[in-house]
This record gives sequence, structure tokens and C-alpha cells, in this order.
Amino acid sequence: MRVLGIETSCDETGVALFDSERGLLADALHSQTDLHAVYGGVVPELASRDHVRRLLPLIEQVFSEAGLARGELDAIAYTAGPGLIGALMVGASTAHGLAKAWQIPVLGVHHMEGHLLAPMLEEDRPEFPFVALLVSGGHTQLVEVRDIGCYRLLGESVDDAAGEAFDKTARMLDLPYPGGPHVARLAEQGNPERFRFPRPMTDRPGLDFSFSGLKTHTLTTLRKLQETHPASDQDRADIALAFEEAVIDTLVIKCRRALEQTGLTRLVAAGGVSANRRLRERLDAALARRGARVWYPRGRFCTDNGAMIAYAGAQRLLAGECDPGSMRAVARWPLHELTSPSAANLS
Repeated sequence: MRVLGIETSCDETGVALFDSERGLLADALHSQTDLHAVYGGVVPELASRDHVRRLLPLIEQVFSEAGLARGELDAIAYTAGPGLIGALMVGASTAHGLAKAWQIPVLGVHHMEGHLLAPMLEEDRPEFPFVALLVSGGHTQLVEVRDIGCYRLLGESVDDAAGEAFDKTARMLDLPYPGGPHVARLAEQGNPERFRFPRPMTDRPGLDFSFSGLKTHTLTTLRKLQETHPASDQDRADIALAFEEAVIDTLVIKCRRALEQTGLTRLVAAGGVSANRRLRERLDAALARRGARVWYPRGRFCTDNGAMIAYAGAQRLLAGECDPGSMRAVARWPLHELTSPSAANLS
């Protein structure tokens, strides 16, 4: 089955073509980072308008790169949620319009299921069951994954997601949007002996996260320094490192606990923050000591992309799922509401 995947949940327009027998045929991505950077965050209306401008040309591009004609496509998958409602509607309406014109099935896909399954696009991919760490600008969750659609939420952030905390810390340190890569880059120059920030909610049982207090601690530290002198580049680097270390240690501790609680030895880390080099090094080392292993998507599939939507959609379309007729676009959609597709024909 050849599936066109469309991702428009936030500030990236992603399109891909996936073949259930041959794998990924082509993918293209347009990031709106420059568009939103001047505002320090995503402006929903601007995001929606840019998706309108970019989506059809990107679809044309992947068909050309894959050497595929329109009549050779079997189905379309699009991100139905969660995400920005206006942005989601651009992808949903385009997918349904094309599917009707081409007379093929169309299916709305859960954005986080796409992230969760993104490592399946790699040659070396994990087997079920595993624990998934979904860590991005909008979500920080630990999920027990028994199979596609068989998900049990183990823990999640009760306030700011890790990626959101990175963005807010970046603004405190006068760094550009999006904050994660810039904080990580600045942290490379930091002194690890100067500050130690708290590891939130690690001194109590459970697998939930909270990064709001860590963000406040970062701001308090910065303001205390500024009472005596303007923050120097070294001050900012030291704070960036202390913040990053606190987030990473918290994620690693919770992942370790999740594996112990479930008795599993496989972990998938996905979402934008999973591209963080220091996080990957720390997770790999911590889990290797316990006889466990981590799988990651390749770098460009950590952030939002069409390939993960095409793959996730293909698995459900092969099992006979499709939209009943009307498009779906929902800002909030808990992952645990998903059900398992038929086991038949899954690839």
C-alpha cells in the first residue's frame, strides 16, 4: 500500500510517501521557525496561513521525487490531532479533498502515535512491547506500548512539557526561538560545578513530570545574579547547563522507573527533545547498565514530519480503517483513547 502522509499540527508542514513493502519513498518538510521567531513562539493564525501556502507544492515535490503518479497512490493519512485547530484543518481539508478527487481512502492519524512509531521507519527498529518517552514542546509522556493502538499512560507532565520549559528558559537567557537547540548549544560552554538545579518530582514515587517549578528556579537564579551585575555570557552558559542537566536527569530517572515498573527492557524516545545529544548519551548509558536499550528516530524525524504520519496511517489503513466521510480535526485527543487496529496485514 502506498500512502501519502500529511502533517500540519503546528509549525512544520510535512509531507511523505510511504510504501508498506518498499518503505519510505520520499519526504519533504518546511519549517516555520523563521516566521515565528520574531514573536518568540508560534502564532496560530500565521501557522495556518503558511500551511496553506506550502502544502500543495510539497505534495507535488514528493510525488516528483518518488517518481510516482497520482493514480499509483492507494490512500492518504493526515494528522487529525492533537494540535492547533486551524493548522490541523488545513491538512485535514486538503487530505479529504484530494482523497475525494482521487477516489481513495483517507484517515486521520493521532499526532503522538506518529511520534511513537517514528523509530519503525529505521532499519533497526524495536519490537513490541516497549516503553515510549514522548518528549516535545507540547507533550512529555511515558507510555507502555504493547502493540499498535495498545497504549497505557504511565505518567505525564502536570504542567509545562519539557520542550516548553526549554523554550521559556531560552527567552529568559535572550536566546532565539525555538529554545531547545540554543539552550543545548549554550550549555556546552557551561561550568557543571557552579549550579545544581532541583530534579522535580524525583524524590517521590510515580512517573509524572513537572517542569514549571524548574523554570521558576531558573528565573530566580538569573534574577539573583542580576542584582549585583548584568548576566555575563558565562553566567548564562552556567545556568543553561544547570537547567539542561536537571531536565535530562529527571527524564532519565523516570524512564528507568518506567522500565522497572513494567518489567520491560526496551525504550523508545521520540519527539523534538529526543534529538538532544546529552539526553541520548545519558539514556544510552543509564539503560545499558541495566541491560536495557533505547531506540530513537533519525534526527529529522524527531520533530514533526510527514513520514511518521504516513507510516502510522499505513498500519491502520492496512487493517481496514478509514474516515467515515467527514474530516476530523481535534485540538485535544488523549493517546489512550486510541484502539488497536486489526492484527491482520500489519507490516
